[in-house]
Amino acid sequence: MAFGPAVLRQGVRWLLIVLRSVPELIWALVFVRVVGLGPTAGVLAIALTYAGMLGKVYGEILESGEAHATQSLLRNGSGRLQAFFYGLLPQNAAELTSYTVYRWECAIRSSTVLGFVGAGGLGQLMDNSMKMFNGAEVASMLLVFMALVWLADTASAGLRKSLG
Repeated sequence: MAFGPAVLRQGVRWLLIVLRSVPELIWALVFVRVVGLGPTAGVLAIALTYAGMLGKVYGEILESGEAHATQSLLRNGSGRLQAFFYGLLPQNAAELTSYTVYRWECAIRSSTVLGFVGAGGLGQLMDNSMKMFNGAEVASMLLVFMALVWLADTASAGLRKSLG
């Protein structure tokens, strides 16, 4: 690997390490101070943490995938992007999709926790309902979370089935 791409690769790895090493709760507290209370702080916190996690896992999945098709494409004159999109990505698409949907499900659960620290969303509504001893609202919100997790499972199974 040439020097430039090697430095870029290492820089991206360090960035992913930084994003993964700080928990979303800490990011949420930082963003609540920066952008104030509300869903923006929660979304930014979850996005940073999960971008680091997804980047790391995507890299590992793609590095551990079968390289025969990609190498054949490269040897026969295709570019690196073509080899990626037509050789490496199709054979790993099901696993990448499955993990992406799983992390989306985890983000839904994390959003609830972040709402309790003032990062907005359904977690903040649930916290307010619990403080007001409104059990019916809390139960309704829990049912919505269960439905969202079921939806994520169903979507993941359907996407894996369609991708082979």
